[in-house]
Amino acid sequence: QASFRAQSGHQSRPVRGSRSFLSMPHLEMEMKLDFKDVLIRPKRSALSSRAQVSIEREFIFPNSKQVWSGTPIIAANMDTVGTFEVAEVLAKRKCITAIHKHYTVEQWKNWAEGPGKDIVGFVAVSTGILEKDMEKLSQIIKAVPGVNMICIDVANGYSEAFVQCIREVRKTYPKVTIMAGNVVTKEMTEELIFSGADVIKVGIGPGSVCTTRKQTGVGYPQLSAVLECADAAHGLGGRIVSDGGCTCPGDVCKAFGAGADFVMLGGMLAGHEECAGETLEENGHFFKVFYGMSSDTAMKKHSGGVAEYRSSEGKTVKVPYRGPIDETIRDLQGGVRSACTYVGASTLRELPKRTTFIRCTQQLNNVFGQETTKANPTECFPPGKRQKTEA
Repeated sequence: QASFRAQSGHQSRPVRGSRSFLSMPHLEMEMKLDFKDVLIRPKRSALSSRAQVSIEREFIFPNSKQVWSGTPIIAANMDTVGTFEVAEVLAKRKCITAIHKHYTVEQWKNWAEGPGKDIVGFVAVSTGILEKDMEKLSQIIKAVPGVNMICIDVANGYSEAFVQCIREVRKTYPKVTIMAGNVVTKEMTEELIFSGADVIKVGIGPGSVCTTRKQTGVGYPQLSAVLECADAAHGLGGRIVSDGGCTCPGDVCKAFGAGADFVMLGGMLAGHEECAGETLEENGHFFKVFYGMSSDTAMKKHSGGVAEYRSSEGKTVKVPYRGPIDETIRDLQGGVRSACTYVGASTLRELPKRTTFIRCTQQLNNVFGQETTKANPTECFPPGKRQKTEA
């Protein structure tokens, strides 16, 4: 108990009538910030065009020693976003897709021998930490040996079981890059890298369909989490991915400016043609269903329902149909290039060095309403549906 108090800095007092001591709650007074709380200050630039900016990165990962190069944007490992179809489009722009963990081994094998034959270097195979997850992971890697990135994904990256799983996966697959999370603090970022992870997923509760903060009161403002975890990871040669909280291309730019090596997107990529799920029609308008992976929708689909001992920590929403995903990725990449020109960064690697954040009380002028994150806000229709609607 004394050791815990020394490590945590908590103050304790004796309980009346007892010899025991209770550790009291601790309050950190420093303000933590989210993407909405800041803007990037422009700086003098020698760049004359966005076309002069390179947004590709090259990394040598500390534990796997693998070399990766591409555009560091990742489609989240969610049922509707982390699909083979999305991967096929994103790979053309050298972006990664974290494939959701519910594809079967046979589906993986068929895809890797077909449409995914030349792009397995731009996908990560996702897994949980249970014994059955490890068995399935082993089968997938044997069936698709070209896969060289694993995403070990749990909601709470602070458990000892999670850390132990990373150690075991690293021992079993010494040359495979491990992406693992989620955490939001320096000490756990360092712990996961020491345990064998290469890329740390940062974010608890910021996602558009995540309700962890509402259900548990646990979380950390995303910008501050990225700043702190990036500092810790880079000191050890590791990398981080900002997972969640982005609502527009500007937020992605802020994440990169704060030191994120990768940015993972879920809600910003939801609702597109390549996303899984049925397209719904309501009064002539089209939607796709998008849900969190801890929602009752996901648990009913994959686990038979919400277990007695837990609650749903995600929500289910209908996202307006947004057409092909490539246009959204192009628009996003264009925003990142533009941000670089505003601060004089000729490469994405230079952006954090050139970034100064300023606190603000307002970012956008919404006199005409909140605009979509898509480049073209015109309503989209699924293939073959426009004619039917207009008939």
